[in-house]
Amino acid sequence: MNTGRLKLLMAGAALCACLTAARQGDALAEGADADAARTTVSKWISTQQIILKESKEWQQGKEILQSRIELLEQEIAGLEEKLAQAREGTREAGRREGELAGESRMLEQRAAKLAQEVTDLEGAIKTVHVSLPPPVQERLAPLYQRIPEDPAATRASVGERYQNVLGILNEINKSNGEIMLVNEIRALSDGTPSEVKSVYVGLGQAYFLSASGEAGVGRPAADGWEWVPANELAANIQEVVDILSNKGSPKFVPLPVEIR
Repeated sequence: MNTGRLKLLMAGAALCACLTAARQGDALAEGADADAARTTVSKWISTQQIILKESKEWQQGKEILQSRIELLEQEIAGLEEKLAQAREGTREAGRREGELAGESRMLEQRAAKLAQEVTDLEGAIKTVHVSLPPPVQERLAPLYQRIPEDPAATRASVGERYQNVLGILNEINKSNGEIMLVNEIRALSDGTPSEVKSVYVGLGQAYFLSASGEAGVGRPAADGWEWVPANELAANIQEVVDILSNKGSPKFVPLPVEIR
């Protein structure tokens, strides 16, 4: 084998060795790149998963927050409505308070007027008391005791005082239409007290008859009842007494009446 061929063979062998080494280097490089790519892809996938998870959580949080906002808006709207109603109620209460104040003043004025009127009526009734027949005075004594001595200091209400006045007036009116037969003690012409039978005709006329036959006529005066002798009427008064005592038959009996 000549030298030239040997060199050629050696060169070929070296070239083969170089090509083999190059191929092995390329294979190693390709393996390293594949590992890096897989790592990158894995990290990208993990990142996307994290992003997706956080996106879902954010969406859920957004929905919850939106619900709370809507609920708060409803509560605020309800509170504003109640506040508006409260303000209107306050204005209405103010108007009503003014009306009540006016009504209260008017009622106070009416009450004062009624109190003055019943005081005047009580004064007039007191004046009449002395001219009432003694049996009527006795009958009305409990009602007269209810008339206050000092109207400004009494605890009785105006209504109670009016009822008392009406009770007295009703009894007086009733007595004015009655004929009453009562036993009384009266001083006779000689000044001796004696039991007599008195006949009261309404509120303005009366007659009496003693057991001894002394008779008289009575009429109301400014300071009480005044009595004058009328013995000539004894027989007629006795007839009236008998009729009222159911000892005689009813009939007309003439007796004098003086109207003042």
